[in-house]
Amino acid sequence: MKKLRTRKHQVVLNRSAGGDVGITIMLTFLGIFMFLPMYYTVIQSLKPLNELFYFPPRFYVVHPTFDNFTDLFNLMGDSWVPFSRYIFNTVLISVGGTFGNLVLSSICAYALAKIDFPGAKQCFWLIQKSLMFGATVGGLVNFITMSALGWIDTYLAIIVPAWGSTLGLYLMKQFMESNVTTEILESSRLDGASEFRTFWSIAMPMVKPAWLTLIIYSFQGLWNSGSSEYIYSEQLKTLNYAIGQITAAGITRSGASAAATVVMMIVPILVFVISQSNIIETMGSSGMKD
Repeated sequence: MKKLRTRKHQVVLNRSAGGDVGITIMLTFLGIFMFLPMYYTVIQSLKPLNELFYFPPRFYVVHPTFDNFTDLFNLMGDSWVPFSRYIFNTVLISVGGTFGNLVLSSICAYALAKIDFPGAKQCFWLIQKSLMFGATVGGLVNFITMSALGWIDTYLAIIVPAWGSTLGLYLMKQFMESNVTTEILESSRLDGASEFRTFWSIAMPMVKPAWLTLIIYSFQGLWNSGSSEYIYSEQLKTLNYAIGQITAAGITRSGASAAATVVMMIVPILVFVISQSNIIETMGSSGMKD
């Protein structure tokens, strides 16, 4: 009789021991391969100027230095617009756009997933098709709309369009269909809860991984937004734009450019690392349906 494999006193029926080892080795190599760009970016920021131009490029630094970061902040300090102003603009746009996107996407996803109304399937069909088109496709229409509303050269020109991101709506809708049962919502309604109370107190806590994922994706996109066709005033520009302008001066600022890349990616990476389990759970459920 063949002996069954066990792990933590439980029978394992899906793979052999060799299969587990092979998958572990494969995932290890893939993890190292995907980590290399981040590692190389950090190493580049620690290289003195003469080491930045070695060919072939080296994945190590002989004489590490923080002068690149010092040069970057000195350059930012010499700008006629205060460095704090760029940070304020970036935080305001990122938080405002993310909050609006979360609220609208959640409410619309709840309606599409749990309320039966005429045209629901057609609305979701349009949402799915909209995912096929990038932001550039609607750039001209958006510019005409913003101009008609008088929002050109204002924060609203970036924040309000972020509220209409259909990717977040799609993820929230799919996750609600898979994880929020109709029976629980009916019980809440029978107990006298309003539709909004049912949505806020019952549905939203059950889809926490989905809206945390939405916050991360929306925040990262807005945080990394640079120059915009809607913003012309230097006082309204974002940090990414300011750093790009300073580090675009040529070879002499290559070190500052490498340091700027690290600075810009720190916040999104920290947010992702903290909430990575929720992202994986949401992506695993967004394509499933009972």
